[in-house]
Parts: sequence; structure tokens; C-alpha cells
Amino acid sequence: MLDYPQIDPVAIALGPFKVHWYGLMYVIGFIGAWWLGRKRAHRLGLTKDDIGDMLFYGALGVVLGGRIGYALFYGFDRLLAEPLWIFQVWDGGMSFHGGLIGVLIAAWLFARKHRLAFFQLTDFIAPLVPIGLGAGRIGNFINAELPGRVAEVPWAMPFPGMGPEPRHPSSLYEFLLEGVVLFAILWFVSRRPRHRGLISGLFLVLYGVFRFAIEFVRMPDPQLGFIAFDWLTMGMLLTLPMIAAGLALMAWSRSQPVDGARAEPEAAAQKTGPQA
Repeated sequence: MLDYPQIDPVAIALGPFKVHWYGLMYVIGFIGAWWLGRKRAHRLGLTKDDIGDMLFYGALGVVLGGRIGYALFYGFDRLLAEPLWIFQVWDGGMSFHGGLIGVLIAAWLFARKHRLAFFQLTDFIAPLVPIGLGAGRIGNFINAELPGRVAEVPWAMPFPGMGPEPRHPSSLYEFLLEGVVLFAILWFVSRRPRHRGLISGLFLVLYGVFRFAIEFVRMPDPQLGFIAFDWLTMGMLLTLPMIAAGLALMAWSRSQPVDGARAEPEAAAQKTGPQA
């Protein structure tokens, strides 16, 4: 087995002021999405400044949706007993599925403001999301969060506070699949215009499948345990509607127009100038 790397969760400490690695991972995710989004802004007829506005909407959706989702999905009993607990962001965590709902609401508001079709915008956003997902999972690993189940694989490691048994580094699995692999597939597929809704549906399906698979080696949330059958977790349960919605969206996309088919040639013409 491997030794768990002891990394101080605090990246920078200046007196009482502390910057945690987990918080920096969010910053990295947003900066990465902003930088790549600016490269494709012309596809939506947006300016590069509009991408910053879009990321502001997305950041609010992630933070608010993620925290509210965690409280509803993973700590509902405590929320009923202590309503103010939802504001104690240092106690508990964030929910991806809640963050996704928050981002979708933010996307709807931004699309309405800029007169874009909703799925036209979500197709644009989907390839940018895995950057933040992957960075967040690295933050989880540094914090020794999301420990895996006991394992005998050569790369298993004991997690702080979990006893001497070696465990799957499940947060690193999620970094690889939900971050690196998901980004590579979505960025490659979206390199040219696609039918509206296809990229969004592909994101839902791939994330859902990856998350469902990893739940088999990840410890269930201690306050919930297994939901049913001694193997079904809340994470699995929440991904099933994602997979179903993604498949339906991909099927629906076949009847939709191809987005961005005209934007790129127009941008190229502006860059090269009129042709003789």
C-alpha cells in the first residue's frame, strides 16, 4: 500500500488570515473555465467580457446550489433541527447535484438576459465544468475527504482518522474520471458544432456513469449509510435521473439545429479580412 501524503489543508497563513487548498481549487476551476470560455465566446456571439459575467452567474449557482443541495440531500434532519446550520459552510460540505441545479438556474437567467437558447448555453458550459470538478476532487484528497472502502489494490492507502486499513483513494478516481476524462471527451466532441443539446446530454450521461461506478468503492455518507440493498448510496440514487435525462436529451438533440455552424466562419472572416 501507499502512504497517505500529509498535506496541510491551509495553503497560505498570514496571521489570522488563512487560505485553504480547497478554496484555491474553486478558484482554479473558475479561472480555467473563464480562460477556455473566452476562446470560444464567438460561438455564442458573446464578447470575452460576457464570459466573466457568465462565470459570475455560475459561481453563485455552484456555491448556493451546492450548499443548499447538501443540506437537503445529505443533512435534511439536521437542517430541520438547526435551520441556521446551512450557513455553517465549514461543517458538512457541498453537493455536486445541488451545485448542478444551481448552475442550471444561473444558466437559464444568463441565457434569458443574452437572448440565447437554454441548451445552446449549457452545451457551451458543459465542457468547462470538469475543470472545476477535477480541481475540487484534488481539494477533497488534500482534506482527506471522501475516503474509499477498504481495498487490497497496490495504490490503496490508509486515510487519517479511518484506522490503519488501506483504502481506495476514491477522490483521485473522481479527479481522473470526472475531471480529466470527462473534460477530454467533451472538449474533443465539442471542437466542432453539434446538434443543440447533444453536449449537455453527453455530460449528464458520462458524469452519471462515472459517479455511479465510483460509488462502489467510495464510503457511503456516514449520516446516511446505504439507502437500500446494502449497496445503493445516495450518490447512486441522485445520478440515475441524470443518466436518464442525458439519454433523453441526446435523443432529442437529433431533431435540433446545429449550433455555432455560422459563428465560427464569421469570426474567421473578421480575422482574415474580406477575400478577393
